[in-house]
Amino acid sequence: MMTTMQQLQKQRVHEYQLLGGRFVSGVKTERGRRLRSKAFEASHSSEGFSRGAPADPRCSGACVARGFAVGSRARGVALMAAERIYTEVQDYYGKELKKKEDLKTNACCTVARPLPTFAREALQCVHEEVSAKYYGCGLVIPECLEDCWILDLGCGSGRDCYMLSKMVGENGHVTGVDMTESQVEVAKKHIDYHMNKFGYRKPNVNFIQGYMEKLGEAGLKDESYNLVISNCVVNLSPDKRAVLHEAYRVLKAGGEMYFSDVYANCDLPQETRNHKVLWGECLGGALWWKDLYKIAEEVGFLPPRLVAASRITLANKELENAVGDFQFVSATFRLFKIPKDGSAQWCEAIYKGGIAGHEKELELDINYRFKQGEVVDVDEETAAILQNSRFSRKFLIHPVGQKVSSPEGYIPGKQKEKLRDPFKLVEQMEPNVPAQNPSGCCGAKACC
Repeated sequence: MMTTMQQLQKQRVHEYQLLGGRFVSGVKTERGRRLRSKAFEASHSSEGFSRGAPADPRCSGACVARGFAVGSRARGVALMAAERIYTEVQDYYGKELKKKEDLKTNACCTVARPLPTFAREALQCVHEEVSAKYYGCGLVIPECLEDCWILDLGCGSGRDCYMLSKMVGENGHVTGVDMTESQVEVAKKHIDYHMNKFGYRKPNVNFIQGYMEKLGEAGLKDESYNLVISNCVVNLSPDKRAVLHEAYRVLKAGGEMYFSDVYANCDLPQETRNHKVLWGECLGGALWWKDLYKIAEEVGFLPPRLVAASRITLANKELENAVGDFQFVSATFRLFKIPKDGSAQWCEAIYKGGIAGHEKELELDINYRFKQGEVVDVDEETAAILQNSRFSRKFLIHPVGQKVSSPEGYIPGKQKEKLRDPFKLVEQMEPNVPAQNPSGCCGAKACC
């Protein structure tokens, strides 16, 4: 039986976890860096006893009770901050923005890569009202989609959902989740239109009003999807870690989260995060790109793989002054849920071809491009992905050293260092543009 003191202590630890921290062996830690969500920031200055060291067993009951009360108040502050963000985002996208031309920056209009032919054809089928209310920041059309079950986080009016519903085919399925009622209503209104357009006998798409941090409350079960996509909405969440955790939970083994979002070149200060318009324009809530790698691996994903990136320009003097020297990019990453059993090894991979729209060449990410029939050396993580994901049937994989049919003149070589930084990718794509000096953001932290 737990004593009253132990019960109080357990509850206090639970409250701290709700606020974004954790305790390890009775000592407070913050996972290396605290999560920079507004909810956490709002509570940071008032958590008091709940953020201190574990209660001393000699402390009186009154002392524990006072600490418990402070922790409860802090949790209330954090929850109120999160609710405020949800309300402001819903108002911004449900009331203030009527069409994408109402946006004040290009953060939600940037496309890092041109649409392939099959994606353009699918886009042409989308109802114009759905397209008019599209606010994405990239292209979230991954490869090898036939018969897949896909979840779209922050689906908005449903543009990406309808494009994907055509690509997965009648045996696949797409679910869209969004917290803004007016956006979900637009998406639902056009289900019959698109099913008729695609020639489907029954709908292969549905839309749910709910929170991407709480997919369980929306009725989404563990390991029920092959793919999770998201287009410029993770930055709008007050709890990015919860979003990635939920995505990981609903993905099947071998599944993937493929998403575009806005990233900052540094850890943004609280005054930038408190700016209502910057948050609504997908800038105020932007993660420092390095934090994505930390959070993703904490949740259980393999390290993020950079697919594309493009620079964000504001073209709005007032917002430029508010942002100062901070820089932003729109970047697409893919995260894979692959078992980490230690069996992965360097391999030689041959792409067999045949993926729709990528019959002759497949670009897995910025570091790996596969031409049909050619041998490519791949590291342990890449080999594990190709062997355990939906791509497995499209590749021949052999451990390095085993004989494999190779093109004449092929010599296995050491892989170059992977490109992980979206800002470096943008600089490489803009060789004639001098690198901007982010002197106002780094300071002693040297986070760039």
